[in-house]
Amino acid sequence: MVSLTNKGLLSWIKCGCKRFLFPGLDLHTRYRYRFLPKFFRSGLIDTLDTGSGNGYLSYAAYKLGNRVLGIDSNSRLIEGAGEYFNKIGTEQKRLSFETCNLYDLAKIKGKFDQIICSETLEHIRDDRLVIRYFYDLLRPGGILHLCCPFAKHPINNLGRVNRPETEGHVRDGYTLESYRLLLEPVGFKIMATAGLGSPLMIGVAEKLRLLRGKFGDLVAFPFFLLCWPLQIFDYLNPPVPYSLYVQAVKTAD
Repeated sequence: MVSLTNKGLLSWIKCGCKRFLFPGLDLHTRYRYRFLPKFFRSGLIDTLDTGSGNGYLSYAAYKLGNRVLGIDSNSRLIEGAGEYFNKIGTEQKRLSFETCNLYDLAKIKGKFDQIICSETLEHIRDDRLVIRYFYDLLRPGGILHLCCPFAKHPINNLGRVNRPETEGHVRDGYTLESYRLLLEPVGFKIMATAGLGSPLMIGVAEKLRLLRGKFGDLVAFPFFLLCWPLQIFDYLNPPVPYSLYVQAVKTAD
């Protein structure tokens, strides 16, 4: 049996490795972690991160001084995020996580100054309902940070329309026009846009994703280390981005 001391050491090593590699091996996640927080509001404000996953954007907002609630329908991810951030010493009063489906957002108490929704809405069939929930949860002048696959990117453009939620993406994604049709009738005004995912990084990210899916993280890890320096060549607003971000303000009640 492993002694308590050895268990503690193994846990410490595991946490240290996770912290060194944070937010993980997925390069799509890493470029969103690099670029999206540039658009977030800083200071002691209230932020809701919907579809928070491993909590990487929640943590980015926390580092900007926000009080952050991260929610996700995957309880395993929520438990893992809470455990990890507690271990690295974040303030629980300013960074917490709850299991919650986006269709249950009406159950969330309180109001927020900004809401983050990254690579999540494309999995939701009734996206208009969720956008309405976002609007209701925001204070006047609050900001919605919405990032989804760009529907016209060749990897995303597969003709998916209103597919079952059990099959991953229910739609290919969004364009600036479809974002406007979704957001403006509710009362949002788009203030800023950005394209994420340059051709070089998308090509590398897809190869790494295939390796991880076929052989696992351990086998893919050396390839990840080789790719790591290439991230400095990524940039915002390539001609055909992989993901499209919009910053939208709640204009009125």
